[in-house]
Amino acid sequence: MQHGDKQQPDTGTPRHLDVGIAEGLRRIAYTTRAGNAPGVFWMPGFKSEMRSTKASYLDEWAARRGQAYTRFDYSGHGLSAGRFEDGTLSRWLEEAIAVFDHVTEGPQVVVGSSMGGYLALLMARHFLARTSTGRPGRIKGLVLIAPAWNMTEDLMWKNAPEEARSAILEDGVWMRPSRYADGPYPITRALIDDGRAHLMANTPWNPGCPIEIIQGLKDPDVPYEHVRRLADLLIGVPVNLNAVPDGEHRLSEPEDLALLAARIEHVLEMSEDQDQRLSTR
Repeated sequence: MQHGDKQQPDTGTPRHLDVGIAEGLRRIAYTTRAGNAPGVFWMPGFKSEMRSTKASYLDEWAARRGQAYTRFDYSGHGLSAGRFEDGTLSRWLEEAIAVFDHVTEGPQVVVGSSMGGYLALLMARHFLARTSTGRPGRIKGLVLIAPAWNMTEDLMWKNAPEEARSAILEDGVWMRPSRYADGPYPITRALIDDGRAHLMANTPWNPGCPIEIIQGLKDPDVPYEHVRRLADLLIGVPVNLNAVPDGEHRLSEPEDLALLAARIEHVLEMSEDQDQRLSTR
C-alpha cells in the first residue's frame, strides 16, 4: 500500500509516502520539485541520504534550470522511518519504485549513486518486465555514479574476511568498519541472502535507455574494473563510461559535481532529440 502526493512545488519540507503493509509498513521521506520534463529522480547510496552533497547540489541545479527533481531516503536512512539493520535490497527497491510510481509524473532520468546506481538498474529491469515495448516505460536514461552492481555478493560477501562471514552465518550480523562514518555499521545475513535474489547475470542485456556512468579510477569500494565489466554487458543502447583519474568513491568534489550535471544534461538532450524525431514521423 502506498499513500502520498503527486509532484508539487518544492517547499524544502519533506513529505512522506507509506510503503508496505502491516508490520512491513515504512514511512518514506521525499521531496519533489515541479519543473520541466524529463524530471530527474535521485537514488542515494548505501548509508547515504537525500541531503548528501550530490543530492543537494542537484536540487540547486534543478532549481536554476527549472527542472523537475525528486529525491528520497530509503527506510533506515536519513529522514525515513525504520531501522537500517532491517533493510534489504528488496525493501529499498520496493521503496524506490513506490516513490517513482506515486510521486513523479512523466518521463524521468534516473540518477543513482553507488547502491543507488545498482538499484536504478534493477528498477529499469523491473519496468522493462512490466512493458511489452522493450523500453523501461517512463525512464528515458540512467546516470550511474560508481554503480555497485551485485554489491552484496561481489563487493561485500566475497571480499569479507573469514571472521566476518562466520559472524554473518552464526550471529546473523557483522559490524563492518566504515571509511566514512564514526563507527561500524551492520551487515546482516538477511541483506546478503536477499541480495542473491537480485544478482545480475554476467551476460549481455539491453536496459532500454541510454546510460552514462561516472567512475573514479581510485575508488576503493567499487573498483573501476568491476564497473568496466558492467559497461561491457550493457548492449543495444548508448553507454558512455566517464573515468575520473583522481576520483574516489564519493565523487563529490566541485569538478565531479560539474561532470555529473553535464552528463545528466547530455541525457536530457538525447531524450529531447528522440522526442523530436518521433514527433516528425
